[in-house]
Amino acid sequence: MKICGLREPEHVAAAVEAGADAIGFVLTRSSRRITPARARELASGVPSHVLTVAVFAGEAPEEVRAAALEAGVRAVQLHGDHPHGDFTALKDLDVALIRAGAASTDLRCGAFDEDLLIVDAPRPGSGEPWDWAAVRGRPEGRWMLAGGLDPSNVAVAIAAAEPWGVDVSSGVEIAPGVKDAGLIRDFVTAARSASGGVRSSHR
Repeated sequence: MKICGLREPEHVAAAVEAGADAIGFVLTRSSRRITPARARELASGVPSHVLTVAVFAGEAPEEVRAAALEAGVRAVQLHGDHPHGDFTALKDLDVALIRAGAASTDLRCGAFDEDLLIVDAPRPGSGEPWDWAAVRGRPEGRWMLAGGLDPSNVAVAIAAAEPWGVDVSSGVEIAPGVKDAGLIRDFVTAARSASGGVRSSHR
């Protein structure tokens, strides 16, 4: 599972200690945005078994490349309507590539040469629950469910959609962009306890 939008070292530590498989740093327009230099600081102490992800939305491949290299992350996530060519242009970075979009996108993981697929809510970033069951059986390959998840509903969402993994951001916050270590731990525990568990997010 992935805990996204982290900005403080104590929240990175909480996610790692709780057993998250991946942690995300937002390097695009957002209330959770941090600089690549800050992302490098936060990622520097993350153990190698946890995927560190730089999240972008709309930036050109050359801008993504420069920021990802500065951040020193192990994965790049392109969120939204990025064309196939953007992923192709980044294949030589030797990091995992993650494609994220709404359920209306191509739901075949690897269709854009990505390693992981995230299926998000119709309004990505809204933090609103949506019809998770609508995607059950549709995505192919390694895909993660996102959108409106929190510690109280992640088990229901997993049962409804049967994802390979889950991704959370606002659902472990006490205010926009402000994470809570307790909520992070509660989310990981609830997801792990859900029927069938949630698999690792490594490539």
